[in-house]
Amino acid sequence: SPQLIIPYSLATNDMRFTTASGFANGEEYFQMLKDSFDVLYAEGEACSPKMMSLGLHCRLVGMPGRFAGLQRFVDYVTSKDKVWIAKRIDIAEHWLRTHPYRKAAIVPSGLALDDFTQLFGNVFEHSEWVAERAHKREMGPVHDTPVGLHALMCQVFRAASEQERLGVLNAHPDLAGKLAAAKRLTAESESEQASAGLDALTDAERERFGLLNRQYVEKFGFPFIIAVRDNTKAQIMAAFEKRLANTREQEFATACRQVERIAELRIRSIME
Repeated sequence: SPQLIIPYSLATNDMRFTTASGFANGEEYFQMLKDSFDVLYAEGEACSPKMMSLGLHCRLVGMPGRFAGLQRFVDYVTSKDKVWIAKRIDIAEHWLRTHPYRKAAIVPSGLALDDFTQLFGNVFEHSEWVAERAHKREMGPVHDTPVGLHALMCQVFRAASEQERLGVLNAHPDLAGKLAAAKRLTAESESEQASAGLDALTDAERERFGLLNRQYVEKFGFPFIIAVRDNTKAQIMAAFEKRLANTREQEFATACRQVERIAELRIRSIME
């Protein structure tokens, strides 16, 4: 059955009253809680809400001198706006209401090899071997989410030889290149390039992309790769020009990271 995992921190846990490098008294405990809260609260005000976990044990924080530190902290946080003090069951019930569990339509770990490669074989462009090797590993429920499956396939990609990874890079088409003009892109690449407007370039833009493609391949030996769904046409052009100044080692690493990002987006589009 589905389970919700809630973070549990040792840094703000009253168990540190029992460790050598922990809290000596209630004041140290209060200060650690307050400082942690202040940092997280500031991030929340910057539109990135956070959760702070407090592990409490009656036999530890229940001692009078220690409890005073906890009481001061509770008084402090309740004086702040938009703070929710909740038990774990409260969080679980809120999550269930807000994000009700839905059984996945696709369960990668339950697919036969042929079905798996048919679905995920082009996540890494024209490189079914990544999907095949991933399937041969011990797949389980942890790989039945986009995050889990992406992590597994990236492990396979990173464990491959440099020549194999270079093959994946070279399997990618030039941006707005000859394959696009001839309508010979994979469905995934065609959709991705169109999302950034690369299928509707002016003559000047097409000429500029062509020149950059040639310069890039001549210098590095593989095509320029970028997750176009993360970028606008102008951002892609700027990245193209900036990355031409990289060394081959730098650019090989950058291109591999972009390949992994493209794979992540493709997996999400299949599973979500």
